[in-house]
Amino acid sequence: MRANGVFAVDTELTVPFFDVDSMEVVWHGHYVKYLEIARCALLDALGHGYVRMKDTGYAWPIIDLQLRYARAARFGQALVVRAELVEWQNRLKIHYTLSDAASGERLTRASTIQVAVKLADGEMQLVSPSVFIDDIERHLARHSSP
Repeated sequence: MRANGVFAVDTELTVPFFDVDSMEVVWHGHYVKYLEIARCALLDALGHGYVRMKDTGYAWPIIDLQLRYARAARFGQALVVRAELVEWQNRLKIHYTLSDAASGERLTRASTIQVAVKLADGEMQLVSPSVFIDDIERHLARHSSP
């Protein structure tokens, strides 16, 4: 069963012509780009985007990516890409849902897992760095319901 996220950000985008094939269907590899756009918006909203990550001395490579296509996105279609924070203590896990903006119909589900790697020595971290955990939990505390 898919876990619910504790914080989510919705990003709207319109499928551009250069992302589609001759049938005006989005080429499957471009969905990864849409996830990246949503992930950047989520991390920025959490106060720990890629610039902050680098400034704190860590890279966060993706070590696992899962995509499940239900229906194709097409040229000119308005999409909503929801990115949900699921885990952050030992790894960064994000769930995504790509939906048609007009109807809300789900087109694709995805998830990514990232781990912290210390930039100084390339060492993968077995737990998330405290600076990352602190930034996330500070944001969650400010935005939680009483």
